[in-house]
Amino acid sequence: MILDKEKTAIIFAIPALLIITAFFGNLFLEGWNWSPFDFLIAGILLFVTTFFINLVIRSQKALRSKFMICFVILLVLAMVWIELAV
Repeated sequence: MILDKEKTAIIFAIPALLIITAFFGNLFLEGWNWSPFDFLIAGILLFVTTFFINLVIRSQKALRSKFMICFVILLVLAMVWIELAV
C-alpha cells in the first residue's frame, strides 16, 4: 500500500519530470527556444496546479467530486498555458 508521503512524492515528481523533459528538449531540439523565464513560469504553473490537485485528492469529498474538481483545475491550467503560448 502506498503511504501518503509516497503519494505526494509521486504527484510532485510528475511536474518535475515534465520540466526536466522540457529542459532536455530545449537543449537538443532545434525549434524549442525557451528562455529561463519560460522555465520559471512553466514550473510555477505546474507545481501550483499539482499543489491544488494534491489538496483535492487529500480532501474528504466523494470520488466523483474530486474528479470533477481536478478536471476543472487541469482545464484552467490548459487555458492559461494556451493563452501564454500565443
